[in-house]
Amino acid sequence: MDNSADIHWGALTALTVFYALIFALAAIASRRRVTDADDLMLAGRNLPLWLAASTMAATWVGGGYINGTAESTYASGLVWVQAPWGYALSLIVGGLFYAPIMRRHEFTTMLDPLQQRFGDRLGAVLYVPAFTGEVFWSAAILTALGSTFGVVLGVDVPTGIIVSAAVAIGYTLIGGLWAVAVTDVVQLSVLVVGLAVATPLVASHLGGVANTWAAYTEHFGDAARLVPPLDGWRQPEWSGSFWSWWDSALLLVFGGIPWHVYFQRVLAARNAATARWLSLVAAPVCIIAAIPAVLIGAVGAMTDWGSLGLQAPEASLVLPWVLRHLGGPVIASVGLAAIAAAVMSSVDSSILSAASMGAWNLYRPLVNPVASATDLRRAIRAGIAIVGATALLLALRVQSVYGLWFLSSDLVYCVLFPQLTAALFDPKATRTGAKAALVVTVFLRLGAGEPMLGLARLLPYPMIDAATGAAMFPFRTFTMLCGLATLMVVSRLVRSGPAAEPLRPAP
Repeated sequence: MDNSADIHWGALTALTVFYALIFALAAIASRRRVTDADDLMLAGRNLPLWLAASTMAATWVGGGYINGTAESTYASGLVWVQAPWGYALSLIVGGLFYAPIMRRHEFTTMLDPLQQRFGDRLGAVLYVPAFTGEVFWSAAILTALGSTFGVVLGVDVPTGIIVSAAVAIGYTLIGGLWAVAVTDVVQLSVLVVGLAVATPLVASHLGGVANTWAAYTEHFGDAARLVPPLDGWRQPEWSGSFWSWWDSALLLVFGGIPWHVYFQRVLAARNAATARWLSLVAAPVCIIAAIPAVLIGAVGAMTDWGSLGLQAPEASLVLPWVLRHLGGPVIASVGLAAIAAAVMSSVDSSILSAASMGAWNLYRPLVNPVASATDLRRAIRAGIAIVGATALLLALRVQSVYGLWFLSSDLVYCVLFPQLTAALFDPKATRTGAKAALVVTVFLRLGAGEPMLGLARLLPYPMIDAATGAAMFPFRTFTMLCGLATLMVVSRLVRSGPAAEPLRPAP
C-alpha cells in the first residue's frame, strides 16, 4: 500500500498546534510544587475523583486500544473485539477488590506488597514482566501512531514516532503524575469528541450508522455478536477457537489488574473510597470510547473500496484509511488528533509507571537504601528518560513489537496476577511458595511457545492448531491457576523456608 502521498500541511499544522498546547498545559500543571517522590510519582496522593477517573480512562483507552478495536471489527468480527468490555470488567474487579486494600496500606507502587511479603529480591525479579509489559505497550502504540501519521499526513513513520515520544517524555519529566493526569483530561476529551464527530460522517457513505451496522451484522453473522454461543465448543465453526476465546477474555479481565499504570492512579487517589470509585467510573468510559472505533471498523469492512479506485486497507490501518479516504482532509485531521491524544495519554503513563517502579523498588532497596527525596526524584527522572528512549528505539527498530507486547501481557497475567493476589489476600503465603509459583508459571507459559516470536512449543498441550502449531487449549489461564495453586499449596506444606512478612498497614 502506497503511503507516500504529499504531506498534508493543514493537518500537520493542526497537529503541531495540538502538541504545543498539550506541552504548554503540562508546563503550567508542573508549576505545582514537587518536593518529594510522592509528588512526582503519585501527585501527592491528592487526585480528586473526576481527575483520577479521567486519567484512568485515558490511560486504558490508548492508540493500540482504538486501532486494535477497529482492526478486529474489520477483520474478524465484533466477537473478537474483547478489549473494551474485558478492560472494563478488569477495572470493576480491580476497583471492588484490589484498589481499596492497596490504597488503605498507602503503598507507593504495585510491587510494594510483593516486596513486603516475599522480599526485595523476588520483588526485583517480578519487576521484569512489569517493566517489559509497560515498555512494549508504549512501543507498540507508538508504532501504531507512526503508521497513522504515514496514512493521514503523508509523513514518514519514524518522524511521527519520534516527535510524539519526545513530547510525551518531555512533559512527563517536568511534571510527573500531576502533569500526566491534567493532560490526560484534555487528551481524553479530544479522543471522544474527535471520533464522535468523525464516525457519522464516514458512515454517511453507506447510508448512515444504522444502515452500516445492519449490513455488517448480515455479512458477519454470528461473528457480529458480542460473545460466542455458550455451547460453542460443540459447534464446528467454534470448535477450534472457543476455549482460546475464553482464555483471551480472562487474560484481559484479570491480567488487566497487575499493571502499575493502573495502581499508580489508585495509589494517587485521595482515599480508599476514591480509589474504588475511580475504577468503577472509568469502566463505562472505556466501553463508550470504543464504540466509534467499532463503527469505523464496520464502515471499512462494508465499503466497496474498488468502486473508489482504492485497494482495501490492511487490517491494522483500517481506521486511518477510513478517516482519510472517506472523511476528507478535515475529518482525517480530527481523527488523527484523536488517535494522537489516545497514544500520548497511554505512553506518558506507561513511561512514568515503569520509571517509578525502577526507582522505588530497585534503586532504593538494592542500590541506595538511604536515598534522600532528592536522590529519588533524580532516579525517577533518569528512569523516565531511559524508559522513554527504550520504548522509542523499540518502536523504530523492532518489527515484532506487538508480539513482544502480547508475550509480556501473558507474563503479567500468568506470573504477576497470582503473586499479587496471594500477597494481598492470602495471609499464609510464604516466600518459598512464591518462588515455586514463579518457576512453575514461567515454565508452563514458555513451554506453550509463541509462534509470533518463533518460540517453539515444548510441552504437549492438547488442541493444537494444525496450520499455525499454536495451542488452542487455554494454556494462559491454566498456567495462572497452576501458579496460584502452587503458591498456596507449597506455602502450607513447606514450613522450613523463610516466612513471608504480613502486610503492614500505613500509620
